[in-house]
This record gives sequence, structure tokens and C-alpha cells, in this order.
Amino acid sequence: MASVVGERYDQETDRIGGLGLEELRTLRRQAQEDEADLSYLRRLLHGRVDILRAELTRRSGRTAAADTLLEQLAVILTDLPSQVRNSARHLTLNTPRSEEFQALADELMDDVALADLESQSDAALQAACIRLTAHERMLSGRRQGLQRTVDGCSAEITRRYREGEARVDDLLSGG
Repeated sequence: MASVVGERYDQETDRIGGLGLEELRTLRRQAQEDEADLSYLRRLLHGRVDILRAELTRRSGRTAAADTLLEQLAVILTDLPSQVRNSARHLTLNTPRSEEFQALADELMDDVALADLESQSDAALQAACIRLTAHERMLSGRRQGLQRTVDGCSAEITRRYREGEARVDDLLSGG
């Protein structure tokens, strides 16, 4: 299902130069919204994988962690500051707005029953980590494609204003 996400943008990106200004803005806005939805899904996957890995670590006895996963949950789900300098892109994450992304979130979160990790074997937890990590990589690739679409639209809009093909007066007057 997720492979469909963003494919329409690949086709649009190929013809950005031929789109009208309003079409460019609409495409950019839609790509930004879908990027935010994919980012939300990625965060869900990261949280799920972090919990599964913490349970596997707890079971192994390699750390002097708290006795239960619940006692560790706040630490498990806390993000450390990134060591990588990323772009200045800011996204506000909310639950997915479209049925497509909501269904994908449900599909991805049904992979392993978090409520009863104790009943899962180590092998089942490891397999779930592998599956979820593969989903995350796929979503990351789609998200990068959406970012290229947003950047391409922004660059084309900027070029048009810079070269006089579009005018700020038209934007301000609603034209």
C-alpha cells in the first residue's frame, strides 16, 4: 500500500516547469501535507521498534534496566538530540489526515501486539523489528521524494518571480 504514496508526485515533479503557478502551489502544499503524514508514520514505527528492542535488551539481561518495560517507557521513547545537522524543514505532526495514511498506520501498527510482548518469542520480536525497519526505510524513501517535490516546486516558483514570469503584485491582489 505504501508504495503508492508519493508516486503521483514523481510524475508531477517531471513536469514542474509546465505547471501553472497555482498548480505549483497546490502540488507543493499537498506534498508538504503528505510529508507530514509520512513523518508521523515514521515516528510511530520508530517508537514501536524502540520498544521491541528495549524488550529484547531487557530479556537478554545485558543492562541493569528496570524490571518492567512499562517502567522504562519514558526513557525508551525519549529522543536524544540529533548528531546530524538536518535541513531547517519544520513539520507539525498530527494524526494522518487522509484515509490512505490512517489505513497504513493501522496496518503498520498491527504487526506485533504491544500490549502483550511477554507472550512473544525473541525470534518473533526480532522478526517484527526487521519488518518494521524495512517499512521505515521505504517510508523514508517516499518522504525524500516528497521533499524533492516540495523543493522543486519552491525553486520553480522562486525562479518565476526572480525572472519576472510571476509578479508579487499578482500574488498580493489575489491574481
